[in-house]
Amino acid sequence: MNLRAKGGMLLLLVAGVSLLLMSGPAGAQPVNVEAAKKEGQVVVYGAQVPQAMEGVNKGFEKKYGIRVDYWRGSSTQVAERALSEFRAGKPGYDVVEGNRGVQLIMRDEGLFAKFIPPSSEKFPAKFKEKDGMITPWRALPISILYNTELVKPNEVPKTLDDLLSPKWTGKLSVPDPTRHTTTAQFFWNLSKFKGDKWLDYVKALAKQKPILVESLAPVTTTIIKGEAAVGITYIKYVKQYKGPVTYVLMDKYLTDPNYMSLSAKTTRPNAAKLYIDYICSPEGQKATAEEGEFPMLPGIVPPIKDAEKVVPGMVFMDNPSEEEFSKLMNTTFRQIFFGQ
Repeated sequence: MNLRAKGGMLLLLVAGVSLLLMSGPAGAQPVNVEAAKKEGQVVVYGAQVPQAMEGVNKGFEKKYGIRVDYWRGSSTQVAERALSEFRAGKPGYDVVEGNRGVQLIMRDEGLFAKFIPPSSEKFPAKFKEKDGMITPWRALPISILYNTELVKPNEVPKTLDDLLSPKWTGKLSVPDPTRHTTTAQFFWNLSKFKGDKWLDYVKALAKQKPILVESLAPVTTTIIKGEAAVGITYIKYVKQYKGPVTYVLMDKYLTDPNYMSLSAKTTRPNAAKLYIDYICSPEGQKATAEEGEFPMLPGIVPPIKDAEKVVPGMVFMDNPSEEEFSKLMNTTFRQIFFGQ
């Protein structure tokens, strides 16, 4: 091979490496910003409360001039609406946000298209999905929240087991595990702490006559109103809801990563991809943290007291299969909480 040929090959190699670096992490897909702007809108179905998405969505709209239409429901409601629309052949969403359990169910039904946002490069590898069909963007540690005006400092429960004390009978709020998938998942994952005795704990908790609500967010509202003194829900709500409420700092927290997914039938693919990429970018992750969330990008924590101490104690939950979810919610927990 002559010198000129070698030089040509070197230039091709350098160009190839440069293109690889510009394209982001392996498998990442570049986003066409101009095409996204022309689409002008992105519709998002999510489980995140609207007030916690406001900063992120406004930041995206300001930066790109693309309107965000955000519809919120519990993860279960999001999945039900998205699945119903998809099966009817009329999906109204471009992006779906929710916990891993319901996202996997929707993925397996064919609702999502593969998309690996370039900005997710620095996310911990253990949280990334190899098939690129769902993208993690935040973590949701669960703890005990309590009303600071109703619970005296010397009475604050320190562990989940403390909630079994008679003094919390009728004063405890949890989501209904027969209606709320994340709570069913949470109870099932107590086996990580309690082994085979996890179900005994759930039965004991049911005997406390808890105030059952639709999902995790209303637990906080119930506590703030004084209808319950304590409850099991996300730590993030101490920032997202105003009132006399705080959380219990524990050693370990069952935690659920949440994911963003691209619709397989979106009519605005570029705007949808750009939205997911923005959420995963340092700018989007910082905006996420400011709203009380624990973002996926390392080194960023929400403005919640001792938040940096929460991160090392996160224990990520496993996911029951769709059949296991059905049995847990429709049989096991229905019998335990309602005797049916």
